Amino acid sequence: MSENVSLFFERCEAEPTLKARISEAVAAYPGSLEVRESLVEAVLLPIAEAEGLPFTVQELRAYETRLKLSRIKPDVQIEEGEADEDEDFEGYWLLDRGWENDESAFKK
Repeated sequence: MSENVSLFFERCEAEPTLKARISEAVAAYPGSLEVRESLVEAVLLPIAEAEGLPFTVQELRAYETRLKLSRIKPDVQIEEGEADEDEDFEGYWLLDRGWENDESAFKK
């Protein structure tokens, strides 16, 4: 797994302007699970690359899987900086983000 994924999310938490850029992109997201991976490719990955921390969708999925397993099974070891146990946890980009298929977002 690329170390850049965890470094990127650490930087997001430390830099309010970076976190705001990502939040704006999420706010513009229509909410359909079918385009979730496309959103990652179109928004999150270019921001990460611009920050000098490029990673792939597959690396993000592996990172999130480890985090999710650590939340479900506390005995699963995660690397330093990967913990997401705090109350500000917003979910995952690819896994179980809490988005639902909202077809009304596509209707005018």
